Amino acid sequence: MHVNIPQSRCRFALAYGDITPPSGIYHRMWGAAKHFRATGIHRPLRATVVLLAPMEGCERQFIIALDHCVMGREEMSNLLDTVSEGADIPREELIVVFSHTHAAGLMELERSHFPGGDLIGPYLESLAVQTIKLVRDVKKNLQPVNIVYGTGQCSLAAHRDFWDEENQLWACGYDPATPADDTVLVARANSEDGTLLATLVNYACHPTTLAWDNTLISPDYPGAMRETIEASTGGPCLFLQGASGELGPVEGYVEDTSVADRNGRQLGYAALSTIESLPAPNTRFEYIGPVESGTALGEWKHNELPEESSAANAYWGLTRQFIPLPIRPGTPKIEEVEAELAEWEQKDTPDAGAMAERKRRLLHRLKQLPSEENFPLEAIVFRLGGAVWIIIQGEPYSVLQKALRERFPGTPLVISAIASHWGASYLPPKKIFDKGIYQESIAIVASGSLEIVIETIISQIEELLK
Repeated sequence: MHVNIPQSRCRFALAYGDITPPSGIYHRMWGAAKHFRATGIHRPLRATVVLLAPMEGCERQFIIALDHCVMGREEMSNLLDTVSEGADIPREELIVVFSHTHAAGLMELERSHFPGGDLIGPYLESLAVQTIKLVRDVKKNLQPVNIVYGTGQCSLAAHRDFWDEENQLWACGYDPATPADDTVLVARANSEDGTLLATLVNYACHPTTLAWDNTLISPDYPGAMRETIEASTGGPCLFLQGASGELGPVEGYVEDTSVADRNGRQLGYAALSTIESLPAPNTRFEYIGPVESGTALGEWKHNELPEESSAANAYWGLTRQFIPLPIRPGTPKIEEVEAELAEWEQKDTPDAGAMAERKRRLLHRLKQLPSEENFPLEAIVFRLGGAVWIIIQGEPYSVLQKALRERFPGTPLVISAIASHWGASYLPPKKIFDKGIYQESIAIVASGSLEIVIETIISQIEELLK
């Protein structure tokens, strides 16, 4: 007799600003790239800070969403320490998530000796200053909101574990034979007087449209996606990257920035279709009864929510934890990889540059490992009324979001991966280990780790939904 639309009632604020690095900064993200410095700007990069808090009480969560690929542990610690002190916020209330664009440059302090690397340190300092400003803004502007959720589909993302039969290897690219998760979760946040404050798009797809031949700083497809939605709605759009470990755009690895813009518009239009279908907050769709016409017509209307339903939408529950995951057996020693890197840096072969880059990245991951036998994977799970938000470190395969959505089909799940520093690397499913697939071959944690994460988060959600 009625359809309940998933909603949240909480306190909310959003602020965003420009964090575009200067042209000329170190930009070499890809092993196959021939350049070191960025030669210009395709689209500006953005930092978006969101503050979520219950209608009553002092608990809260800041989400700092950056148009960057990843950060190392040192850079992440520096940023969070500076923001925590500068904005007078307990560090545990801050979490950084990434759009994961591969065209923003690789902001690692250990690359300062490369051309353009001298600009990395000053840029990261300016990023912290901008983030502090945004955090202060949302602290001042926190207000009650109603959030309405919807789910749509977009075919931008494709599976990218492709078996190359001719060369007998796994290529990380478009695999047309394997279906990809096409779920787009959207949300609209309105103030109590109905003013649109923000929209949310949660989608899983690597922003790898632009690759080794591109020399421009770019947010990749999320830039045009936001522009498309903001032009239509008149409000800011927050993009949260989903569990996209094995997902990338159908058309990617190009130099042409117009392809990135086209990919962004594709997702933007798909999201807008669902956003336009969302009803007014604090309502549900109810069957009114038959109306006699040429036949008996069933009349439905959006009516105000009953008081008990509105109260349930204000429920708040938050958990933060580190999930211990076993480090993969046989992980090489730092000294071994340093020696291999030195060998590749001395070679003058066509693949020497790419192989040396692989060793640098492996070294970077190894240096971030804890001294213990387990990696502490950071995870935040919190319930906002009729929805659950999940923020998780690392790059899990989409099986994580599919398993969670299958387990909780009536609850919108906002799943934001690639949070905190990148020490966790990829989280592939157990079944693909030891096959030579790229994501599995560089995984730091052992086979079965993704399954541990899924079961842990399921248990947390079950507790929050009781």
